[in-house]
Amino acid sequence: MAFTRATGKHRRPSRIQRGTARAAGVAALATTGVIGTVAGPAFAANEPAVEQTGLTPVITMGDTVAQQIDAQAVAQKQAAEEAAAVKKAEEAARERAVEAAKKAKEAAEKAREAKERAAREAERKRLNSYVSPIPGSYVSTGYKAGGAVWSSGSHTGIDFHAATGTSVHAVGAGTVVEAGWGGAYGNQVVIKMNDGTYTQYGHLSSVGVSAGQQVTPGQQIGLSGATGNVTGPHLHFEARTSPEYGSDIDPLAYLRSHGVSL
Repeated sequence: MAFTRATGKHRRPSRIQRGTARAAGVAALATTGVIGTVAGPAFAANEPAVEQTGLTPVITMGDTVAQQIDAQAVAQKQAAEEAAAVKKAEEAARERAVEAAKKAKEAAEKAREAKERAAREAERKRLNSYVSPIPGSYVSTGYKAGGAVWSSGSHTGIDFHAATGTSVHAVGAGTVVEAGWGGAYGNQVVIKMNDGTYTQYGHLSSVGVSAGQQVTPGQQIGLSGATGNVTGPHLHFEARTSPEYGSDIDPLAYLRSHGVSL
């Protein structure tokens, strides 16, 4: 009785064909490094290393090795995903740090600018302010007081009570136009104020500024005394429309109009 060989679509693939197909798969995995650490020991333990077919030797492997390869591939993929997540988190942290530093710098710059503006405003107010020529003193002789003591027949300024050597201050900001001997006024200082008016300080025992010098409100310009035509130590103070004698205006009203309380 003769047997016929199965042919056509019902023919089972030969062992050589199955081995060749599996070997091709292994080769593809090997090139990616997936089976680099499992191929040697796994093949030795579970499958024959080489099948003798009479043709090119073909490596075969069983289900256990395939499962190990799949597990390693999954582990590598998971590790790659975790590394990518860590990198993304680090980049996000760096971006947040950069943004925070930028905001901190902007806030510091705004604070610095605000502080500078406040300082400029405070300085502007200080330079525009007025003070008494002798803080804490009082007017001992008023403006336009009459008497033979004055050549004009009346007092052209006001007198502040002060012992010799008392500090005398510029009432506001301006430029010294006269500093030295002033005849009947003795040692005097005349200042052109920033608003265009003039102030005069007479009978000083000493002068502490010079012509052309810039002065600020409250700056010491000399010491009170009794030089010139006087009956005793005091400060003679005048407010004028020019540096010359005879252009006087009410000094008490002048100081009060600039916020000085007397």
